[in-house]
Amino acid sequence: MVASNHVHVLVTPLGDHALSEIIHSWKSYTANELNKHLGRSGQIWQKEYYDHILRSANAAYRIAQYILQHSAAKNRLEAASTVAAASSRSESPKSPESPESPERQDAAPTYLTRWDGHTFKKHPVTGEDVPDESVTIPVYQYTNPRPATWPQADYIVGNPPFIGTARMRDALGDGYTETLRKTYSELPESIDLVMFWWHKAAELARAGKVKRFGLITTNSLRQTFNRRVLQRHMQAKDPLSLRFAVADHPWVENADGAAVRIAMTVAQAGSHSGELAEVVDEYEGDDGSVGVALNERVGIVHADLTIGADLGSAQPMLANTGVSSRGHELGSAGFIVNQEDLDSLGFKNRPDIEKYLREYRNGKDLAQRPRNVWVIDLFGMTAEQTRELYPELYQRLHDRVKADRAQNRDKRLREQWWLHRRSREDWRDMLKDLPRYIATVETSKHRFFQFLDASILPDNKLVAIAHSDAWMLGVLSSRVHVAWAMANRSNLGVGNDPVYVKTRCFETFPFPELNDAQKAEIGNIAEKLDAHRKRQLEGHPKLTMTGLYNVLEKVRSEATLTPKEKTIYDDGLVAVLRELHDELDAAVLAAYGWEDIEEAEGFMTGGHVYDFSTGEIAILHVSSEEQFRQVMAEQKNCIEQELLTRLVELNRQRTAEEAQGKIRWLRPEYQKPEDRGQKTETQSEIDTTAQVSALSPQPSAKLVWPSTVAEQAAAVRSLIRQTGWTSDQDIKLLAQHFKGVRAPKVQAIADALVALGQAA
Repeated sequence: MVASNHVHVLVTPLGDHALSEIIHSWKSYTANELNKHLGRSGQIWQKEYYDHILRSANAAYRIAQYILQHSAAKNRLEAASTVAAASSRSESPKSPESPESPERQDAAPTYLTRWDGHTFKKHPVTGEDVPDESVTIPVYQYTNPRPATWPQADYIVGNPPFIGTARMRDALGDGYTETLRKTYSELPESIDLVMFWWHKAAELARAGKVKRFGLITTNSLRQTFNRRVLQRHMQAKDPLSLRFAVADHPWVENADGAAVRIAMTVAQAGSHSGELAEVVDEYEGDDGSVGVALNERVGIVHADLTIGADLGSAQPMLANTGVSSRGHELGSAGFIVNQEDLDSLGFKNRPDIEKYLREYRNGKDLAQRPRNVWVIDLFGMTAEQTRELYPELYQRLHDRVKADRAQNRDKRLREQWWLHRRSREDWRDMLKDLPRYIATVETSKHRFFQFLDASILPDNKLVAIAHSDAWMLGVLSSRVHVAWAMANRSNLGVGNDPVYVKTRCFETFPFPELNDAQKAEIGNIAEKLDAHRKRQLEGHPKLTMTGLYNVLEKVRSEATLTPKEKTIYDDGLVAVLRELHDELDAAVLAAYGWEDIEEAEGFMTGGHVYDFSTGEIAILHVSSEEQFRQVMAEQKNCIEQELLTRLVELNRQRTAEEAQGKIRWLRPEYQKPEDRGQKTETQSEIDTTAQVSALSPQPSAKLVWPSTVAEQAAAVRSLIRQTGWTSDQDIKLLAQHFKGVRAPKVQAIADALVALGQAA
């Protein structure tokens, strides 16, 4: 920026050129040129100058924004940018109209900018905050990007930045984030920033260039995409092993005192056992820190930071795919309507409006109490149709959604502002012809499931299962599935609440093979459970699902209830709730043929220990109450691990059977293409009719993504065989050959095929 008495320059020096040399060169050249132009001689610049090293993309953005917004005149921008470009090609604003040659400098360049993502203004009609489009930041491009070279070392110890995948663009900028992901294209796109450090350290360890490395990360290390980075190195031919790990540990940021949860991992090349430490108690230290008590176990530490059942080896099953989905992602609160506003939107006098104005539930509605809100859902409607048929809905979204969408980076969202961020076509297809479905809160302290009417639209913080049979609700609500879900969970937030990730918790879960009598028994109990909870909540306005299960947990642990909890116990009839769950657990365990799991718990409560390997029962001899509690805790963990080990083995058996063509579909009438009146192609037919190119950057023709899971698996399998894709390559190379699907969906199918031995 050239001002009246000074110049601002944003620059990255090239090569080994010192900044002082660059400044001297600039001053000398520009002084000579200016004196020639002015017909004079003498000093132009002062001797002093001030420099400031920018250590982050955020700082660079702030300086660039200042330069762009405080130029004395727009025509001076060209001069400043020309000076900067002469010495730096590694980081500069994108300029669609940049001069093609030094001679073409007849117009100021137009820089590509975007809304800064933080500055708002008041909407003139609604009075709500909307993006201020006048406050922008430049979009940077990075030329010749390459992985950083780390200095030689024997050990690596670090605490990389805690920036999650959802915050990377805001924290680092679009250009840097996209360049980073492109540079490390072998890694999943949806990983946290810290995982790039973990990957580089793991590569050095496996190559023998470092002896060990230890990193502090957030506890999201165990989440699906982050965990794949660990699995990539731990399951390689020259593997890496975890020698020490803590999956979840308190941490207080020094900068602002914010409390977060972290994980710690130490890794070494080769196959080794490790030590897993679990935080069993937390207390406040004298200096404001958080003290912990640890319980340590030794064994093979898996990629999900567990010891015992190898949960990380469980693979998604075709039988479970295509019947579950996260709910609708609105993308704006402007779609939500309070019940008192329904009449003003024409709910009573507009024909068929109930198709587009629907009841709405989010996680809080299920965990606490429904807010009685509705949502505008115009899927299948154009803006013109909406304005003509439902003008009230059109105007509401025009005033409450359109301005916000106008600044969105996604072209589809800008142009189709009246539609939800995610249309969930797959979920709509799953739900078709069903009177109800099953839903659970994605992030919740307790894992419970319930039926919702098909007319209710689920929020994206719910996981919805497109199944209306009560036996399905019963199996999901049983301790067998809840134990599996809790063991495969991710964790979120300071409260460390478990997250139900459907790809890990639902799609890998081996359901029991039920006969008609077992379906009837389990379904009958599940219907009673669902009706009991809804009846008690409806009759007691202060009662919540979370409150019910908080008290049930205390009752099971035989803890003394507070007066408030005693009220919940009475209003919710928690004793009845407990009996229904106990009956359900027994029925589901019996369906698996695992009655000994329940028997072992009965022996434990009677002061005995059950050995699953021998079937023997031993009388427990302890010298103190503390020792008794310790042994009971160990026995409870053994029972839990036995249950999980059996489920992992059953998952292995089922995936092997699916490789041979035996698939136990959860909804065969929906999932099997022949039962939907569709032609089922043989593998040879698919291989000969699918015309695809090799793994090229841009395939010449794209295939339509099939509607059923079986067809999707066949299409991906055929493409893998034709192109030679392997699991260590970027999934985008496969996904680019299809239209109508995103890469994570293709990744799920590819993972299942790899697990079945049908892909490498």
